[in-house]
Amino acid sequence: MSDLDLTKIKKVFFIGIGGIGISALAQMLFNNGISVSGVTDEEGKAVDVLRELGINVLISKTVFGIAEADLYVYSDAWLYRGPEIIAQARNTGKLVLSYFEALGEISKKYKVIAISGTHGKTTTSAMVAEMLLDAGLDPTVIVGSFVKRFGSNFKKGNSEYLVVEADEFNRHMLFFKPYIGAITNIEADHLDVYKDLNDIKSAFEKFLAQSENKIVDYSKYLDKVPELLVPGEHNRKNAALALAVADVLGINEEISKKSLASFSGTWRRLEKRGVTEKGTIVYDDYAHHPTEVKASLQALRELYPRGTKVITVVFQPHLYSRTKDFFKEFSEAFDDADNVILLPIYFAREDPDPSVSSDKLAEAICLHRGEAVAFKDFADAEAYVRGINLEGKDVFVTMGAGEAYKVADNVLKFK
Repeated sequence: MSDLDLTKIKKVFFIGIGGIGISALAQMLFNNGISVSGVTDEEGKAVDVLRELGINVLISKTVFGIAEADLYVYSDAWLYRGPEIIAQARNTGKLVLSYFEALGEISKKYKVIAISGTHGKTTTSAMVAEMLLDAGLDPTVIVGSFVKRFGSNFKKGNSEYLVVEADEFNRHMLFFKPYIGAITNIEADHLDVYKDLNDIKSAFEKFLAQSENKIVDYSKYLDKVPELLVPGEHNRKNAALALAVADVLGINEEISKKSLASFSGTWRRLEKRGVTEKGTIVYDDYAHHPTEVKASLQALRELYPRGTKVITVVFQPHLYSRTKDFFKEFSEAFDDADNVILLPIYFAREDPDPSVSSDKLAEAICLHRGEAVAFKDFADAEAYVRGINLEGKDVFVTMGAGEAYKVADNVLKFK
């Protein structure tokens, strides 16, 4: 498609505006003086931020008489969750774009620093954003989480730089032609849209071919990573990639290292949420791939070695297809946890698949390591957690890309 001319766009309606990425784009356009509104299907932190700005957000699963707009932008998840709403938008005859199509078009006026890869995109993007801020480069930032330093998933900048998290699902990263294209790592995932690992590699190769500066091998920067506030070997690798980006940009290494040393993390990325009156430490983590689960639990064991704390994980598998494709890997991913509680699979954009379930995964985890239990719904899981005597010896972790964090919200009091 031709370049999107924002000067001709006065009103934009977002379908799925409560999503963590698309809500950042809504803020970006709002900050450019465009009238923004949208629909999503549930309340949440992203919706709260939008409403604080004065953006009108409708909570609904169906919309009749869709709002008039010059441009409609939809979240890919709503191709499944609200296809009739997207159809209504198309019937208006106005321009309709997916989130990444719109972001890719808007990004053309920037020097884009696009962070892609299977794992670590959000944290690395946030690290890079903070380094550019500390170096005085004042980037615009769109990240798939809330960065603690600026309390949002969006930051308006006044320079030519745009830092974006370039998602690989549905080949979204190919909508960018970055000034810097960086890949954290490549592993099999999203096998509902990719044929196999070679297909995934091929897509990333195309992403790099579209990039002016390419960063793939950042091993020489590992020794330069300072002591970090965020734990885990995976975060040290994220920081090494961030240093590589800083090097391409000519940022002073001392500034980069100081910035990384003060990086405090992002929302839902091994986020320490608080401590209960009895001393139980509560975390939440977005890990939803077995490699991520394993890395997050290893990071927690760095902080709380065996014998010092009992780690209880409440995990919600994300997608029937991912659970099925990596069933064996998931069954072996919880070795650093003492207790595993499984919630029903978060289906997101899929129809149920009776051949895979949390019950079956719990059985496989028990065969591999011992203790795991699955529940048919949140209410039963929450009742079970209430029956556990969580004290100062315990670390309680909610984990997954869905809504596992609600278990802590509903059962525990922490601050």
